[in-house]
Amino acid sequence: MLDAAKLIFPGGVNSPVRAMRQVGLEPLFVSSAKGPYLYDVQGREYVDFIGAWGPMILGHAHPAVVDAVCQQAQKGLSYGISSPLELELGELVQSFFPSMQMMRFVNSGTEATMSAIRLAKGITGRQKIIKFQGCYHGHVDALLVSAGSGLLTFSSPSSEGIDPDLAKKTLVAEYNDLNSVATLFAEHPNEIATIIVEPIAGNMNMILPEPGFLQGLRQLCDTNGALLIFDEVMSGFRVAPGGAQEIYQVEPDLMALGKVIGGGMPAAAYGGRKEYMEKISPLGSVYQAGTMSGNPLAMACGIATLNVLKSLDYQDLEKRTEQFLSAWQTIAKESGCPMSYCVKGGMFGFVLDANYPTNFSQVSQLSSSRFGNFYRKAFSAGLYFAPSLFEAGFLSFAHQASVLDLCLERLAFLLQTDLE
Repeated sequence: MLDAAKLIFPGGVNSPVRAMRQVGLEPLFVSSAKGPYLYDVQGREYVDFIGAWGPMILGHAHPAVVDAVCQQAQKGLSYGISSPLELELGELVQSFFPSMQMMRFVNSGTEATMSAIRLAKGITGRQKIIKFQGCYHGHVDALLVSAGSGLLTFSSPSSEGIDPDLAKKTLVAEYNDLNSVATLFAEHPNEIATIIVEPIAGNMNMILPEPGFLQGLRQLCDTNGALLIFDEVMSGFRVAPGGAQEIYQVEPDLMALGKVIGGGMPAAAYGGRKEYMEKISPLGSVYQAGTMSGNPLAMACGIATLNVLKSLDYQDLEKRTEQFLSAWQTIAKESGCPMSYCVKGGMFGFVLDANYPTNFSQVSQLSSSRFGNFYRKAFSAGLYFAPSLFEAGFLSFAHQASVLDLCLERLAFLLQTDLE
């Protein structure tokens, strides 16, 4: 199958991380999924710890979600016209995120962050933005940049095909380092439109904000006339019902939501303060549009997912996730393999090192060969983690204790051998 796929798709895949090159494996082709399990085209079963990169918080093929999608499919797959489903999901989103006073549905997290940044630039009349090394906000040209030779001077494209002059308008700071942000504001007075940040970073493994970091960003934006954008595409509905902003009690001006909001269908949203969102066309002069935005199948899927989530216990999910990672750490320690982790809600990160990182630079210094050796053993044992050292993991409400106990038994067995 892979040979045939390579004739049609670059690398045989439709998203780079699926190629599994960082861990020395070939792409997995999945035929079906149910609850916490994936099944490949050979019929092998895997316990899934990525959940489609976050959306499947209820597990795969949850009956209520499947039923809602099937019912809507019989009424039409797409309208290109407004439907009551958009209003229903919008009101549900507001019940989880009160700061989302007004929103616009789009189809992906990339669309959501791109549109939020355009809006921030339109509101402020400024063209420069600040992002953080290791935070990923989609494959928009202005966001695919990395720190140059001088972290606080010029940025450089991290992909071919990006205009270097455009990249220079994106300033890159170090996550959890407020001084690096303050320096950028000082060096570019009245030029910075917005800071965009993952309040809980999930694209450099999983990194939590240190105490005061998000509050400091809020203050720096207020002081310098910039807007604060939270990219909660990953953390929204995941780490808590109201995302990271509920946990840390910091309210952004604008936010991007995705993944869980669509329950597994392509759906996302951006929004925030009403007076800002009223700058969006047709009310204002900042243009954004989408034929598939508010697609009825995606809306139905999102509605069903959020309605189920309203009655579920996030504290129990976090407790289960914490217990699993803690037991894994104990097993690793007994096997002489260092391991540390962090957890929020059903989102987790782990590294095969005694010290857990706090920024991208520290993650980059971890042993990729050790991770690759561990990954291949775990994969052979039917445990499907993200095939990259730089990605977070996810538990769903379908990962019951009996499933996790079996995973711990497999981890105990594979950690008996050397990972070097």
